[in-house]
Amino acid sequence: MAAFRDMEEVSQGLLSLLGANRAEAQQRRLLRRHEQVVERLLETQDGAEQRLREVLTAEKEVAQSLLNAKEQAHQGGAELQQLESELQRASEEDARLKASLLQLSRELEELKEIETDLERQEREVDEDTTVTIPSAVYVAQLYRRISKIEWDYECEPGTIKGIHHGPSVAQPIHLDSTQLSKKFISDYLWSLVDTEW
Repeated sequence: MAAFRDMEEVSQGLLSLLGANRAEAQQRRLLRRHEQVVERLLETQDGAEQRLREVLTAEKEVAQSLLNAKEQAHQGGAELQQLESELQRASEEDARLKASLLQLSRELEELKEIETDLERQEREVDEDTTVTIPSAVYVAQLYRRISKIEWDYECEPGTIKGIHHGPSVAQPIHLDSTQLSKKFISDYLWSLVDTEW
């Protein structure tokens, strides 16, 4: 009875170890990074739109100033000089805003590339079902030593094949998982294990 309790504790330990999956943690980390990138992308886009509105407003102001300057050109050279000075400042502001908009556009493209790369990495994590976790390898090796079962990994899907190296003779295992319940298969496999350690 004590050996059965020990086996049950080992089974529970094996199940908890096999349940740990680092790919899920990596996927959560990638999703958090993806959300941060999207937030930054939206902030950058909002900033670019605001600067674009400022550029358009500045251009409208410059155009209006030009019209006013043409209408009032006859009022004197001093006034014309002042308007040219305002136009120069507006042009410099326009050039500065355009340079800033160009920089923001580059950052936006970089963020889109990062987002694409993160989506690719996320797909790779989702598709990679054969991640080797050192603790899972240890558990599998421990189970093999306890059960003394050598598995045939190249058998058809739905078929469980292997060889149990018992105390006196090796016994082949050939089970059809589509015909038998998981409980029956588990009970059968554990019944092969020698509990007299």
